[in-house]
Amino acid sequence: MRNLEEGDFQRRDRAMHPPAFTPVYKSTYLRAPRHALLSLEQSIGDKTGPVFGQGHLNPLDNDLILNYARPGEEAIGERIVVYGHVMDEFGRPVRNTLLEVWQANAGGRYRHKRDGYLAALDPNFGGCGRCLTDDEGRYFFRTIRPGPYPFPNNGSDWRPAHIHFSLFGEAFAQRLVTQMYFEGDPLIALCPMVNGIPDPAARERLVARLDMAEMVPFDSLAYRFDIVLRGRRSTFFENRPEGL
Repeated sequence: MRNLEEGDFQRRDRAMHPPAFTPVYKSTYLRAPRHALLSLEQSIGDKTGPVFGQGHLNPLDNDLILNYARPGEEAIGERIVVYGHVMDEFGRPVRNTLLEVWQANAGGRYRHKRDGYLAALDPNFGGCGRCLTDDEGRYFFRTIRPGPYPFPNNGSDWRPAHIHFSLFGEAFAQRLVTQMYFEGDPLIALCPMVNGIPDPAARERLVARLDMAEMVPFDSLAYRFDIVLRGRRSTFFENRPEGL
């Protein structure tokens, strides 16, 4: 995520992506490119900024149970804490990295005008939050476990419960995007999006582990999801599978 020397950022190895055209994932019929891709030179805007600090965050930004709720109310659903470390390939912490998350509510519906799923909206759940990693590369946020939802693939496939992650480095070209799934969810093995990732080990690294040692008694279960930016054990990123 952090560059030691100025220069172009490492360009993605597209051979590590799921194939752009994957017949079992019906959306790729329309979304797969029909022409050869172009590689554009990186501009100064790609290589500089943004720089985020604690002053950019609000106290409830990492609490999705409360950050959209009306006074005295809370989001509805199974309460969980998600935590972990952001590391480089040598296990060193990546500090002061902005981490943004967004997700569906407990019924599997996003607060988005184009989400037409019949599940109800929760008036106290906005579905997004953010935090900064600390000096040890640690992050955490509190939320509700999202529900699965159907999408029009092979009639009606279902997406497993998941949370979207975005990480920013020191420039826009360093943004990484991934998804986190939950240990034990049987829908993971059935999802054509997940199984579009050709490497089983890479798919497994997207699964957060239940950590009863970190649960909050009579309040919240805890899931650990570590993020590795580069190397053989790198987290799989949708927009840049090789990391940075």
